[in-house]
Amino acid sequence: MHKKVSIIGLGLIGGSIALDLKKSGFASHIIGVDASPIHRQQALQLGIADEILPLSEAMLQADLVVAAIPVNALMECLPHVLDIIPPHAVVTDVGSTKSALINTVKNHPNRRQYVPSHPMAGTENSGPAAALPHLFSGKVAVICNPDDSSAEALVTVRSMYAHLEARIVLMDADSHDEHVGYVSHLSHVISYALAVAVLEKEKNDAAIFNLASAGFASTVRLAKSSVDMWLPIFLQNKDHILPIINTYLDTLIRFKTYLENDETDRLSDFIKEANKIRTKLEQK
Repeated sequence: MHKKVSIIGLGLIGGSIALDLKKSGFASHIIGVDASPIHRQQALQLGIADEILPLSEAMLQADLVVAAIPVNALMECLPHVLDIIPPHAVVTDVGSTKSALINTVKNHPNRRQYVPSHPMAGTENSGPAAALPHLFSGKVAVICNPDDSSAEALVTVRSMYAHLEARIVLMDADSHDEHVGYVSHLSHVISYALAVAVLEKEKNDAAIFNLASAGFASTVRLAKSSVDMWLPIFLQNKDHILPIINTYLDTLIRFKTYLENDETDRLSDFIKEANKIRTKLEQK
């Protein structure tokens, strides 16, 4: 095993991958690539990367390349990475949207060296200091359109996720983008909207945050997520996100109508139906 791994983007996800690949023995050497001088310095200080190199040099030395940068940057970076990697190297990314990215490189001569993936894990924090060991342990990692990748590339990426202790799910890219729209992207939309609503109220009622407790904090936790990461996700996946938002709004209006009309039984049934989510999540 013991591969040289080049990681583009040394923040929460890239940094967490680096920590566990090194600790598990999958990687013998981690090469870091990051546009931020501060992130480069922190990654070395925190032991996330063994060395920092420019992109082209890091690609030429890699057995595996993991691209962990925002999805808009991936659109520009991935074709260039596939242009310069050596013939034996494998490339994966960890972006939250897949269809647009895959289409960008669908005709690239080195397409089969690329395995699109998305580990379903993260926090609201960013940067190298946010990296966590065992972030992916027990979580799902999606590999998209596996038939378009070589068998050797799939073995490498499957092995990477096995060393991260993640559970692999295979899925076509469009289904992935729709599903994450429901279980990830909508959650962020709601959290951002709630945070903005409360902040608007706070402008005229400064005492409102005196009442904020753990329930509010957990609901708006995602609103602390980086705009640099999430704005491109929303824009790339808007064809799925917009209908999902409409579905959510229709459901919210049902709740509002039941409450307006004092339809106690319907409101009770609505809440009981929502309670079923506990069983679904406990089955994971």
